Amino acid sequence: MLNKIIKIAILDMYNGEPNQGMRCIIDVVNRFSPVVSFEIFDVRGKCKLPDISKFDIYISTGGPGNPLIGDGNWDTNYYEFIDSLAKWNNQNAIKKHVLFICHSFQMACLHFGLATVTKRNDTSFGVMTIHKTKEGITDPLFEGLADPFYAIDSRDYQVVQPKLSVFAKKGAKIISLEKIRDHVQYERAIMAVRFTDYFVGTQFHPEADPISFVAHMRNKDAKEKIKNMKGKKKFRNMLEDLMDDDKIYRTNETLIPNFLRIAINDLMKTKKMLSN
Repeated sequence: MLNKIIKIAILDMYNGEPNQGMRCIIDVVNRFSPVVSFEIFDVRGKCKLPDISKFDIYISTGGPGNPLIGDGNWDTNYYEFIDSLAKWNNQNAIKKHVLFICHSFQMACLHFGLATVTKRNDTSFGVMTIHKTKEGITDPLFEGLADPFYAIDSRDYQVVQPKLSVFAKKGAKIISLEKIRDHVQYERAIMAVRFTDYFVGTQFHPEADPISFVAHMRNKDAKEKIKNMKGKKKFRNMLEDLMDDDKIYRTNETLIPNFLRIAINDLMKTKKMLSN
């Protein structure tokens, strides 16, 4: 390998709020040490973004708040940054790989004009079933996951009303949808999109670690908030789902590692070809 190490930029979209998500992402990334190194950039809090010539892989995190609203500074710079990555991939043999999570996913779908982002009727929170689409069944991001598979969902907003003509024009694909809800008339939200061969995003949280999530749910204030939101029965069911090895554990051990392996293998292969 030419550079001996693959460099990952983690784009922090949490806006300074304490969270388990960043710890979980770092834990997954560290599984690939010493092949990779990483650096964190506070996008929303300090408007910090990396030099794209210095990093190979990008993970853009989830975060709180309304994805439709920025301060006119960090959000403008973030969108310009995403455009610069897309432009790089159009002009260079060595590609930049990007994973968008939750808040970042909503912003990416909006920016690329693929769908509408709306406020949900109520908060989606907890262990959810995620259904692969026809395209998702063969997408390498989901290799090793059942259909449906399970993931942690935490959102007040949703990506809906896909503009299929824009999807077709850009070569983007919807690769998963939320669970079928027969008892309500609401449209099923989009849960993952393959934007390009190198850009992919999920509405859910593939980084979620069951142990830290259970610890959060056992916090007295958090427990009461969840029980009030979902009810005692759903709270108990959620705890059982979190302890099931084939649910959140499987997604945590599979999805982001798939993304990183795909990216690392592509980078190593391309760099090797160019060095010969």
